[in-house]
Amino acid sequence: MNRFFYLVYSEIIRLVRMPAYLIPTLAFPIMFFAIFGLPNAKNELGGVNAATYMLVSFSAYSLISTSLFAFGVSIAAERGLGWHKLMRVTPLNPLMYFGSKVVNALIQGLVIIVLLALFARFVGNLSYDVVLFAQAIGKLMLAVGAFVALGLWVGYVGGPNSAAGIANLIFLPMSFASGLFMPLDIMPEFLRNIAPYTPAYHFAQIGWMTLGAKSDTSEMMHWVWVMVYAVAFFMLALVAYRKDEGKNFG
Repeated sequence: MNRFFYLVYSEIIRLVRMPAYLIPTLAFPIMFFAIFGLPNAKNELGGVNAATYMLVSFSAYSLISTSLFAFGVSIAAERGLGWHKLMRVTPLNPLMYFGSKVVNALIQGLVIIVLLALFARFVGNLSYDVVLFAQAIGKLMLAVGAFVALGLWVGYVGGPNSAAGIANLIFLPMSFASGLFMPLDIMPEFLRNIAPYTPAYHFAQIGWMTLGAKSDTSEMMHWVWVMVYAVAFFMLALVAYRKDEGKNFG
């Protein structure tokens, strides 16, 4: 466990020393919430306050982002540097290596969410139920495993120069199509038809429904969708991992 915690500590120190990555990662969700969320503070979405609804939306966005980029893209970068080959000659368990990166990505996501909540409360003067919001975030932290698995697949399918492009190609269209940036009610019909088949839609619905927002189905069905995606992404990631291991180590 000491080695594991030291790995997590090392990952955090590495990020602190990369302000060109860390500052935009922390700032973008807050900026998006200020643009899309706060102007709707007096409106409603799904039967709940629209700004609080969007606060959960960008919290979900942050967790997906860190799963794909802080976890997945960093694995691809370290593969390109030969770090994985170096790790193979150490007694470090691969699960410990991956686990430390997952914990680091979740810590990043949680820090962003805390900053979002503080910005909404003290800068945007948004009044919201802290307990309900915390419950929504707790559920999202459990459900984010699907995107961690997707990030692992990106990390082994993409190279050090292409992984970020692959992640963006998945992340941005999926975020728009699932209603994280703008309500689906005002989106084109073809996007409303696509949304129920995207993992981010069901992921966000879990958070929204915790606030009391209406949905087209039960919360349990959204959990089922997320779990199905988690299994599918993990299987894809496992195939990509074994292919990479076979190519490098036989």
